[in-house]
Amino acid sequence: MKFGKEFASQMVPEWQAAYVDYSSLKTFLKEIHGVKQKYRQPDTPTRLQRALTLYRSFSGLDPRRNKRGSSFDDHDVENQAILVNSVQGNGSGKYETTFLMVAEEGAEYEQEFFKKLDKELNKVDKFYRSKVKEVMAEAETLTNQMHALIAFRIKVDKLQENFDVSGSNDKIMVSMNALQGTTESDNDAKQSSNCCQEIQEENPKKVMSSIRLAPQEVLNHVKLNQAIQAPFSAAKVYRASNTNETQMNFSNDNLKKIQNQLKQAFIEFYYKLRLLKNYSFLNVLAFSKIMKKYDKITSRRASKYYMRTVDDSYICNSDEVTKLMERVEATFIKHFSNSNRSKGMNQLRPKSKKERHSTSFGTGFFAGCTAALILALVLIIHARNILDKEGRVQYMESMFPVYSLFGFMVLHMLMHAGNIYFWRRYRVNYSFIFGFKQGTELGFREVLFLSFGLATLALISVVSNLDMEMDPKTGDYKALTELLPLSLLLLVIIVLLCPFNILYRSSRFLLLRTLFRCICAPLYKVKFQDFYLADQFTSEVQAFRSVEYYICHYGWGDFKLRQNTCKSNDIFNTFYFIVAVVPYWSRLLQCVRRFHDEKDPMQGYNGLKYFLTIVALCTRTAYGLDRGTSWKAVAWTFSAMAALYGTYWDLVVDWGLLQRRSKNRWLRDRLLIPYKSVYFGAMVLNVLLRFAWLQTVLDLSLSLHRETLIAIVASLEIIRRGIWNFFRLENEHLNNVGKFRAFKSVPLPFYNDEDEDRID
Repeated sequence: MKFGKEFASQMVPEWQAAYVDYSSLKTFLKEIHGVKQKYRQPDTPTRLQRALTLYRSFSGLDPRRNKRGSSFDDHDVENQAILVNSVQGNGSGKYETTFLMVAEEGAEYEQEFFKKLDKELNKVDKFYRSKVKEVMAEAETLTNQMHALIAFRIKVDKLQENFDVSGSNDKIMVSMNALQGTTESDNDAKQSSNCCQEIQEENPKKVMSSIRLAPQEVLNHVKLNQAIQAPFSAAKVYRASNTNETQMNFSNDNLKKIQNQLKQAFIEFYYKLRLLKNYSFLNVLAFSKIMKKYDKITSRRASKYYMRTVDDSYICNSDEVTKLMERVEATFIKHFSNSNRSKGMNQLRPKSKKERHSTSFGTGFFAGCTAALILALVLIIHARNILDKEGRVQYMESMFPVYSLFGFMVLHMLMHAGNIYFWRRYRVNYSFIFGFKQGTELGFREVLFLSFGLATLALISVVSNLDMEMDPKTGDYKALTELLPLSLLLLVIIVLLCPFNILYRSSRFLLLRTLFRCICAPLYKVKFQDFYLADQFTSEVQAFRSVEYYICHYGWGDFKLRQNTCKSNDIFNTFYFIVAVVPYWSRLLQCVRRFHDEKDPMQGYNGLKYFLTIVALCTRTAYGLDRGTSWKAVAWTFSAMAALYGTYWDLVVDWGLLQRRSKNRWLRDRLLIPYKSVYFGAMVLNVLLRFAWLQTVLDLSLSLHRETLIAIVASLEIIRRGIWNFFRLENEHLNNVGKFRAFKSVPLPFYNDEDEDRID
């Protein structure tokens, strides 16, 4: 692999603009090479002449060497005329290069090259300084957090010693003025709390006395961070702030929560340090590579002098990051891994997820089974002439909505697998945006494995249902065969809720937590993964209606006679509206919560979009149940408004396209896909699929069953959402790049009274 590709592949995606512009510098060198070839002097030494000169220098025949065979000083006039590359630092701390060979042909190109090179060095050095300053400040904050944790732990241990083990001391409210003394074990714990500093024990008695008072002094100036992350927690914080005496819950459960929270903060902080160290290494290596290429093209030895300056610069010469990494490792291993180094380092440096052959084999196996079962299903239908039988309409009315649910799920998962593949290909940092724990995010192979596995089970159920229905020997078990799809749905739910560490438990639990936050909107602060999942549900309206049909079909006993009486029931029709509105209503409440938290008017406009969609969906559903002229006009009006509003929001806000003053006309300044036609094609396709609802109000006379037409339109919406997902995340990624947000913000368990006073 060429260094340029290797360099790009190891960049932190959000810091891409802060790295050395290696490709631009290579372009400069190509221009210099062309100029050198054009203006090459006849007396320019050829390769053979350079070889002879090198031979003479080693054999003592080189006139430029003294009698002893040693070379002249590097700063003699001849070497200055050929080799010297002067690098100076001005008063502002920037670096400037003076190119001395201005009399040569094409010297202006080399001057421009070194201006560009200096600009890149200054950019990299400035960015690195700013990031090191940030991590040094965060290191001090974490040090204070560790002091508070150790003090909190001492209080909890003291309480455990003073109370009998009766089960009543799990949750004790203790005043900040209680517990004045400590034990010897407390002193040992306090000594280990100095995570980033070493205690000079010149006077042991003095040190011990200061440690004896430290827990009380630390806890007198800190409070537990009552972040509003759970329902009704705001009321709890308000009541706590109005009490006369500030209290803290010194319980084992609370201690575990604090330790876990601070543990995650240390892991994330160490990850920042690793990225910074890699940033320094990659940029220094890029400067070295580009200067070697320059020397090769110009036959100079400028890299020696320029790299001397790079080595003396802050990015290469500073050791703050390395020292911080050592201190974090020592602290984490001692306090969060029970002094087990291997365990601690595995948590600080989680290994990258390896592709397993079993996953690839399973994906291929289930994909083959899916293709074979589809072919078998087609052959069974044609061989038994099922399409011409009298019961086909009854089957479509009763069984097709049951099995279409799995079709929607599989299609959405396949679109998500495709998105993951292209996100990785075009270096969209989807794992960071979604907040996945490092090494636990699913790749496209894993998602394909689950997709084809579910598709195989669903098709087996369909084929078995058809086969047992047509076999007269098993006609008595007709009602039993109708339970196959219900069993499959229950199996999916059981696997999703399974607490055992099988089938990607971390990803399943993250999905469940995000789903819970979507259901509880607007009680929780909205994160990206929350509204992203809610957006996915807005494209699965028909799937939610299929779940409602499951409840009706199996709850009311229609499955025993293979009939559909649900749509003639008023309760079912009422929930037919409600189920369709729930995803959009959840998304609307999320916009309201974000508007309240961020004070961003764009969230209000976004909420208006979902409100119009709710009205349009209700009017179209009413028209589908009652084919009246008035409902048709209302459905037309609101559906058109919602579609136009949604299309504009997709293209301009969510995708960031249609910018007239962009370098890429009608697109945006930065694009990850090199082919602009892809963006224009996606925009056109989004508009067409946005208006797929027209079939509902145009009463098109197609030779398709109504359930089939509904399934096709729902599938088109899922495909539209899959396309939307890629460009939405691409735009989010590019916004993160502009803000250099490469780290997750982890809330800390304690905060200082002084910080609170400054905020007030």
